[in-house]
Amino acid sequence: MSYPQLLSPEEKLADAKERLSIPNTIVICGSTRFMEQMADADRRLTWEGFIVVRPGCDMKTPHPLWADEAEAEAGKRRLDALHRAKIRLADQVLVVGDYVGESTRAEIAYARSLGKPVEFTHPHVDPAA
Repeated sequence: MSYPQLLSPEEKLADAKERLSIPNTIVICGSTRFMEQMADADRRLTWEGFIVVRPGCDMKTPHPLWADEAEAEAGKRRLDALHRAKIRLADQVLVVGDYVGESTRAEIAYARSLGKPVEFTHPHVDPAA
């Protein structure tokens, strides 16, 4: 007797998004030095009809939330985990900026390991190029 193949969590999510007519989601990655360019890309993509998620905290800019060094380190770990969740949720990735550092390189590798398409505003910074 043959049993139906169960859907993976990713397949269930894709099916639910299709049934609910949820637009494709794009996650923006890149160095927080490019927050202004990320905001520009967010506006353009939102205008085009995509759901856009991107970094919400720029820890290079002083702020009371991460003023305490111990809390800043714990917060950085939480933000890294949160951004990986955004990558899992997204249908594709857009890397913004003309520089790719260690964190962004790791996010690109993670997205590609999940089979997510990755595009670049500056294709020459693609680590695979």
